[in-house]
Amino acid sequence: MYRFLMSRQWVILTLIALLLIPTMIRLGIWQMHRYDERTARNQLVTDALAAEPVPVEKLTAPGHTVTSTERYRTVTAKGRFDTEDEVVVRRRTNSDDEVGYHVLTPFVLDDGKVLLVNRGWIPSDGPSQTAFPKVPAPPGGEVTVEGRLMPDETTAASGIKNLQGLPDRQIMLINSEQQARRLGATVLGGYISQTAPEPKGDTPELLGDPGKEDAALNYAYAIQWWLFSAAVPVGWVVLARREARERAQKAAEKSDTTESEPAAV
Repeated sequence: MYRFLMSRQWVILTLIALLLIPTMIRLGIWQMHRYDERTARNQLVTDALAAEPVPVEKLTAPGHTVTSTERYRTVTAKGRFDTEDEVVVRRRTNSDDEVGYHVLTPFVLDDGKVLLVNRGWIPSDGPSQTAFPKVPAPPGGEVTVEGRLMPDETTAASGIKNLQGLPDRQIMLINSEQQARRLGATVLGGYISQTAPEPKGDTPELLGDPGKEDAALNYAYAIQWWLFSAAVPVGWVVLARREARERAQKAAEKSDTTESEPAAV
């Protein structure tokens, strides 16, 4: 009854099914790993945003690499903005995906060290891409700033090429080592995205809270792959039984036709 399973067509179909089952199981396991990774990163973001603000020099120092547990921590600093050495970061978008600049202003602490402060986003509505855009001034004199601590940007991590030969006072990446060489100063590792004080006229536009990754989507994909892997053998059995039933029916019809034919004289 099931001899057809040894046919070339069914052998190929069976091999494909046997290959699909472990492949789908592995894909589900991979999606669960992605779910665990994203959940862990989301928890780090939640913990960092919920932590109490601390002085910036408690978490970073010159040459320090900001770690994943330090990223997004709220820090404070007291000093003054140095607008003469201010630069803009090219090809940055706001919450509406409009392309413009981030404003990067050195902030000189009371002890003389420099903290890089990303003051937010401004539109690229200048006369050209080579001209330095009009940047609203920060508060003058001594001020206390607050912001989220961020690691140095690199091409490997961001995918942004660090182009050379840019117009004066324009950069592609925010990197404390590069800025230390440019400024000839002692610069703290990483930088901060300013959250306070809020700028007058809402410009530069402060950067929003970091978004969380959709870990639940990976969990759903994992369940989906495992359901697919379970459906393969079920589907194989259904197809095999249907084939056997159809073959049996055809055999019975053929037998009835033979029996009903009159005997030859």
